[in-house]
Amino acid sequence: MRPAHPPGRVALAWLVHLYTALGAVTALVSISAIAGGRIAEAMWWLYVAVFIDATDGTAARAVGVKEVLPGFDGAKLDDIVDYLTFVLVPTFFLLQTGMLQGTAGTLAAGAAVLASAFRFCSSDAKTADAFFTGFPSYWNVVGLYLWVFEVPPGACAAIVAALAVLVLVPLRFIYPTRMPKLMGWTIGLGVAWSLLVGIVLLRLPERATTVAAISLAYPVYYTVASFWLDWRSRREGRAAPT
Repeated sequence: MRPAHPPGRVALAWLVHLYTALGAVTALVSISAIAGGRIAEAMWWLYVAVFIDATDGTAARAVGVKEVLPGFDGAKLDDIVDYLTFVLVPTFFLLQTGMLQGTAGTLAAGAAVLASAFRFCSSDAKTADAFFTGFPSYWNVVGLYLWVFEVPPGACAAIVAALAVLVLVPLRFIYPTRMPKLMGWTIGLGVAWSLLVGIVLLRLPERATTVAAISLAYPVYYTVASFWLDWRSRREGRAAPT
């Protein structure tokens, strides 16, 4: 039999899972805000959801939740919350605000939620060498930029449809908090990006296009770094002795 864990550590493990689950609450209140036309409030709640997602994994590893609570699947909880906050709510936002309109918009939205659902359930969605397979369903980020830059509905539909296809394409993107290579740069620039996004949100309902444009430097870095590290990883794999 395994030795019992101290009650305090067990309580901490449950608190970490509760912290992750709070992301579902942010999804609920964000949907309510979107339906009520409160765009700034909705975006702030999604911002909180991203913060939770960026920090709960570190907390889980620090406490050792898998060891302390082996009967509770924290990874499944995380995936459920991520699907709500990164996929379903942002797609609803795109439809409700009219950024996706008509048949083309509805089809693009449907493609986004379906492609992400299939990718979330793929065994290789997160790889052992710290990559996401396919576009990582950052629909909240996509929605923010499409809204701030007032992209026309037709172009929005085309962008969303193209990214939905990329969700299922076996390109690989780095898992920022787990990829050891360039981790300092990735997390540091990610923090800077989040601060710029916070400025964009603080200035709502004004659309801070200049700040948003500057913040695009991080998605560009993230994409380039992902492709470079993926290329290096595959090359090293081919070069490894069999």
